[in-house]
Amino acid sequence: MIDQPLITLNDGRQMPQLGYGVFQVPPEDTRRLVVDAIELGYQAIDTATFYRNEAEVGQAIRDSGGRPFVTTKLWNDCQGYDQALRAFDASYKALGLDAIDLYLIHWPKPALNLYVETWKALIRLRDEGRVRTIGVSNFTMTYLERIIHDTGVVPAVNQIELHPYFQQIELRAYHDESNIVTTSWSPLGRGGVLADPVIASIARKHGRTPAQAIIRWHIESGLTVIPKSSNRQRQAENLDVFDFSLDQEDMRAIARLDRADGRIGPDPDLL
Repeated sequence: MIDQPLITLNDGRQMPQLGYGVFQVPPEDTRRLVVDAIELGYQAIDTATFYRNEAEVGQAIRDSGGRPFVTTKLWNDCQGYDQALRAFDASYKALGLDAIDLYLIHWPKPALNLYVETWKALIRLRDEGRVRTIGVSNFTMTYLERIIHDTGVVPAVNQIELHPYFQQIELRAYHDESNIVTTSWSPLGRGGVLADPVIASIARKHGRTPAQAIIRWHIESGLTVIPKSSNRQRQAENLDVFDFSLDQEDMRAIARLDRADGRIGPDPDLL
């Protein structure tokens, strides 16, 4: 088993710093790829209702005999207090696990103005012991401040788009001040960062692939990270990042890659 760091959350629980994400993994491929990931040594799996592969994730975990840390997320059409409770029941049944380790609101969806009521439902689920830890995804400071003000409960995690071209420095600083762990989705910029000459140079310097250099940057930045791959060899490569380190020159060079227009996914204020 690869020795991997754990991040302590604000509720005292721990979360593996590196996980395997199954966004856009077809259901018919999910079981095989998740079994591969667990066999390779991944200790966390990230799914969501919207991915339509929760059942296959659960089956893979049972087939593998392992028990990784499992995150899933509530989709936009299930926002609201009662709807969120029902959505959780459906995810819990689909996964078929003893417990869901981390349950997130997938998007704030401000046009609905239901994310506070949804957050209250997640608090109830946590308090009843039906989910171990609760958090959010794609929340800006505005939405974080509102749910914290209205409920007094700080999310343990905010999962956001984050990669060298879109580093979210201000939001990460707020997370640090509020004791919220940052999880990076699309950590490789959907592959768009891999060909960057700065990343390529750093990778060559350490005898690593560009993906490994980027994942290592996430790790050394104190982020949790969930790269996706549909290839077992690349899954293994993405996990093989704990026996080298970037130096300060590398970190400064990657910091300079941040772009004002670096976002590639939806803007949470507009979705």
